[in-house]
Amino acid sequence: MNNEVNTQVKSYLTFKLGDEVFAANVSKVLNILELTKITKVPKAPAYMKGVINLRGSVLPLIDTRIKFGMSETEFTNNTCILVLDIILSGESVRIGALVDAVHEVLEIDDSQILPPPSLGSKYKSEFIDGMVKLGEEFIMLLNVELIFSTDDILNLKEVTGEVKQKFGDAG
Repeated sequence: MNNEVNTQVKSYLTFKLGDEVFAANVSKVLNILELTKITKVPKAPAYMKGVINLRGSVLPLIDTRIKFGMSETEFTNNTCILVLDIILSGESVRIGALVDAVHEVLEIDDSQILPPPSLGSKYKSEFIDGMVKLGEEFIMLLNVELIFSTDDILNLKEVTGEVKQKFGDAG
């Protein structure tokens, strides 16, 4: 009889926000883009930097640092945009998330994942699926669907819908 525990290995894209390292499941990351021209949107929430043109479609751009309660992103040569595919209420929604820098893709075995902190974390623990210790640092594994609530997405759809009406789908 085979006594091996059947664990699953998943791929995660690691990125930095400030001094912290986070990771998102690669199945949620459609693309990594260099910074491009951002069109500001009037009356948008503080965490929404604006919209960008992604191959003829309007893509809402989120300042992930603001969403996490950090200071606004300062653009550097390493700043980039993660194009994320989020499933909310059974619907696929694409958003751009600004990050300070992208690092690498890690293969993480389920057995390496520690539970998220229950107290004392400066980030909402419901956003965190778990943590992985790599060397001396911890990497927070994010649940991207939970970072953006349904209200956030409805707000973004409303704002990007107004942009589409004003400028056409080419943004």
